[in-house]
Amino acid sequence: MKIKIVHFLCLAMLVACFSCDNDGWLERDPKNIIDDDQLWNDPELVVSLLANYYDRIPSMHGVFYSGGMAEIDDAMWSGHFDQNWRNDFQYGNDYGRYWDYTFIRDINLALENLEEFGTEISDTQKAQFNGELRFIRAMVYFEMVKRMGGVPLVTEQLIYDYSGNPEYLQVPRAKEYEVYDFIFEEMEAIKGNLSGNEGSRTRANRITALALESRAMLYAASLAKYNNLMDTPITLPGEEVGIPASMATGYYEKALAASQEIIEDSGYALYNQNANKQMNFYEMLMDKASSEIIFAKDYETSLKTHGFTFENIPRSLTDDNEYPTNLTPSLNLVESFDYLDGSDGTLNIEDTDGTPIVYDEITGIFDNKDARLYGTVIYPGTEFGGSPVKLQAGVAVYQESGAYELLTAQELGSTYDDGGLFTGADGPQDNAQFVSNTGFYMRKFLSDASGASLRGVASQNWWPWFRLGEIYLNAAEAAFELNQPAVATGYINTLRERAGFPENSIATVTLQDIREERRTELAFEDHRFFDLKRWRIAHEVWDGDESNENAVVYGVFPYRIVRPGHPDNDKYIYQKLRPTRFRRARLFRFANYYASIDQGVLNNNPKLVRNPFH
Repeated sequence: MKIKIVHFLCLAMLVACFSCDNDGWLERDPKNIIDDDQLWNDPELVVSLLANYYDRIPSMHGVFYSGGMAEIDDAMWSGHFDQNWRNDFQYGNDYGRYWDYTFIRDINLALENLEEFGTEISDTQKAQFNGELRFIRAMVYFEMVKRMGGVPLVTEQLIYDYSGNPEYLQVPRAKEYEVYDFIFEEMEAIKGNLSGNEGSRTRANRITALALESRAMLYAASLAKYNNLMDTPITLPGEEVGIPASMATGYYEKALAASQEIIEDSGYALYNQNANKQMNFYEMLMDKASSEIIFAKDYETSLKTHGFTFENIPRSLTDDNEYPTNLTPSLNLVESFDYLDGSDGTLNIEDTDGTPIVYDEITGIFDNKDARLYGTVIYPGTEFGGSPVKLQAGVAVYQESGAYELLTAQELGSTYDDGGLFTGADGPQDNAQFVSNTGFYMRKFLSDASGASLRGVASQNWWPWFRLGEIYLNAAEAAFELNQPAVATGYINTLRERAGFPENSIATVTLQDIREERRTELAFEDHRFFDLKRWRIAHEVWDGDESNENAVVYGVFPYRIVRPGHPDNDKYIYQKLRPTRFRRARLFRFANYYASIDQGVLNNNPKLVRNPFH
């Protein structure tokens, strides 16, 4: 009987526990799930969510994308033969397509949840988080509009009501200029709420918002002006593509105002820490204390690294011994860097009669070049990370006829019959993989930190979304277009002085000067493709003509002269060549000014109209 009573009491206690209130053990909140109240009232958790969203900000040829960088005229692919299609590349209808409403939905949901559930954080902190989310959303819209034209502007969740009629979810495309206006208005609305991030280089603040204004407004202005100067402007009847010419001045004014506000801010300055101007330009992007970087995607832990150095380190310097050297800069890019005396950057390879010019040193052909060349490209006779890069294609054996016989060796780092170097350990070699096919290697973005070219270690240098050098260029271009040549000239000369040119090296800047400065200053920073598009000259530069030197990638190979007993012995000549692996001239068609919209997207939303030529 006593045993039955004990069993009954235990059962009663168990039943009582089942009927406990929410504080009971069966009603406790699970420890592996964070609810909305917890998330949106914990600043550290919100910052973690923001970190994920910052990481998802898209780019096209940027964020250390070696393959994309090889698809324009500043470089070619020298990696595995299986990817040689990058050198045969002609832009398809979908090239550059970006239509990411999953990300837009995630941001809109976050904004609504922050407003609804963030009741315990301060109004100031809530406004800052709201501003950061809206900045990221504006970045996404900018990435879409510059590739696709006008896209649907969706700023709140679209939730299906299961009524059987989804038409209310089908948002039409906005006019192209409406998307640019949205970006500007968003930045104006939020820039005052981001003071909590003042000085940050990895989270949005007031200057970051102004930097997006500077770039986006310049794009809109260029499209308004140069699209309408085409013989047949690219437009759609509903203005989903095509910005009225009358809007150009207003956009240029906004770009200039935003740029000048940044330039005049004492928190940022052009990087000038190293008296060696060549190394200064390289270090500007590598130094995480750089006063020039406005906003960057950082890589700072062993869990967050990138493989750009592993993919592009000079062949003889790799720590990994596998798959180095994918991206190799072009002669086209190298020749865009002028000489410091103001002369054109074309390399002096031959005399007017076709005789090779002899140089005492292998670097002689590059002497007195714009310092940014060294900071961007590894060229023959230079070093990286304190180690020499051994670039020599072969030997030039003098013949009695007065000509040179150019000889190369399959074995890199080999010795010629005279005991001197035959072919360098870093090539270059034609029609080879994992070694330069152009005569150059990347320096920009290549980390010289220990182990950076090891896959297990990789690189931690950051990617610059915005930096002050670009802002100077944006200001110069906008000022020039607004008939302020003196202002534009001042900004360009400031950048050129940093690159080693004398003061006031350009008396009165031209539009062509500005365009050339953008190519040299911003090489490989994801600007070239979009600059040529917004100026509406991409189809002229990349016209598919095999005789057009802008549409074809070239290289230049150094050779050591073998002429015993003559003063030219052990000196150098160069040979310009079109690398064998570069088989087809770049072809950019009118259809490429706006990427096609995926057919599945069109099927799901009958209110969308196709882009021109698709």
